Amino acid sequence: MLAYSSRQRIDRPMYFTRNNNAPLWPKAGLRLLAGVAALLFFLSLPLGAGAQDFAAPKATPPPAPIKGEEDPGYFEIREASTQLKNGVYFLDALIEYRLSSEARSALQSGLPLTIRVEVELLRKRRLWFDSEDATLHQRYQLEYHALSERFTVQNLNSGDQTSFSTLYAALDWLGHVNQLPLLDAALVEPGHEYTVRMRAVLDAEKLPGPLRLIAFWRRDWSLGSDWYRWQLQGG
Repeated sequence: MLAYSSRQRIDRPMYFTRNNNAPLWPKAGLRLLAGVAALLFFLSLPLGAGAQDFAAPKATPPPAPIKGEEDPGYFEIREASTQLKNGVYFLDALIEYRLSSEARSALQSGLPLTIRVEVELLRKRRLWFDSEDATLHQRYQLEYHALSERFTVQNLNSGDQTSFSTLYAALDWLGHVNQLPLLDAALVEPGHEYTVRMRAVLDAEKLPGPLRLIAFWRRDWSLGSDWYRWQLQGG
């Protein structure tokens, strides 16, 4: 029990120690020495170490793309239109060809690839399916020649052949259809509405037997664009 004289007034709280009459500076001095020691230790660290240790963790970078990933490829018709000149409808189209990794490998190994462009003329009929009045299949054979290291594109309908130094140049030329004669205007009946649709596909029927079976099941060989449609008014 703590005792004190009734004549003495206490203006501040007392600290609970074993001996209230003992001075308090030794404990305060120990705390001060501990703080100085911690400061000296921190200052002794290499410059930037403290910031490096207590910095917020960096965000994990996104995974790098896998090298050698297979390219599935695609065919896409960007635009197409027809023009009537001297009684004949001519076709202009822009097609983007991108071969799959497997198709490019087979091509560079000496396997010719056949690309088929299909154009159909449909006549609109009421309360019934549209009538297919005309069809055009344009076939091109793409081939790589190892000795000359060149690519050739042959029009299988006309027999014309063109040579290119790169695959990109060959596909780019193949994708530009300019003023291709489509149909005689006499086949278009006046007063009827006609729709022209067009698509480009890799012709699997021209592949060798074993590869032809694989092409029906593998996406790498099932390359083909969607149907692109536009209106053709009767003359």
